[in-house]
Amino acid sequence: MTRIVVTGAAGRMGGRIITLATEAAELQVAGAVEMAGHPKIGQDAGYVAGCGDIGIMITDSLEQALDGADLLIDFTFPQVSLRNAAVCARLGKAMVVGSTGFTPNERKQLENYAEQTPIVFAPNMSVGVNVCFKLLKDLAKTLGDGFDVEIVELHHNKKKDSPSGTAVRMGEVVAEALGRDYNQVANYHREGMGDERTAEEIGMQTVRGGDIVGEHTVYFIGMGERIELTHRAMSRDMFARGAIRAAGWLKGKGPGMYDMQAVLGLD
Repeated sequence: MTRIVVTGAAGRMGGRIITLATEAAELQVAGAVEMAGHPKIGQDAGYVAGCGDIGIMITDSLEQALDGADLLIDFTFPQVSLRNAAVCARLGKAMVVGSTGFTPNERKQLENYAEQTPIVFAPNMSVGVNVCFKLLKDLAKTLGDGFDVEIVELHHNKKKDSPSGTAVRMGEVVAEALGRDYNQVANYHREGMGDERTAEEIGMQTVRGGDIVGEHTVYFIGMGERIELTHRAMSRDMFARGAIRAAGWLKGKGPGMYDMQAVLGLD
């Protein structure tokens, strides 16, 4: 049995993780955390999540919540995740991080904490998206340099980071497979008269609107033919289910930075 703590326990994602974790035989919700001053602090986390009382009250103290727990599931923001990772590293607690929008420096900080405790970090916890990462690698290697690559991602109008962490990872996977440096070839902006498209660049386009959970399409565009690989998220449950799967997989693992490719055996 893995005893988990969930951050953002009163939010939509935190609530779904708590609900689905109560249905998982191998997991037990041992703690729930919200930011200081949140009106739901002191309430039963299960009641707030909509799955009935579970006897775990929401607290603003991560250290208190982690007492007696094995692992933290964190879907917040990079700065918050890093503060939480520092606590987990100090206390020797494992961590699943689903936050997005990390800068290269922030990712490096997280990797440093992973030297002290096991961390699963992925820009997208969806099983389907991670299968897409594998397919993109194979497609790019097979098609080679003869196809232009463009990536379009769509999300709800409340999403703050752009492009999405998933879209960036898709670009990185393709670039790595083609022997390119993603940071050098990614093109985020096209406007007005400019130079024609280079053969190496990977176009990244962002759409924001309504309540779109998430949609990503990678285009491989050749002469006279086009391949499109699309993943559409229909609900946030897929992210929560992936995080729960990662939490169960982490049991017994040593310190290190792991991804969902490792969790799913797709390496």
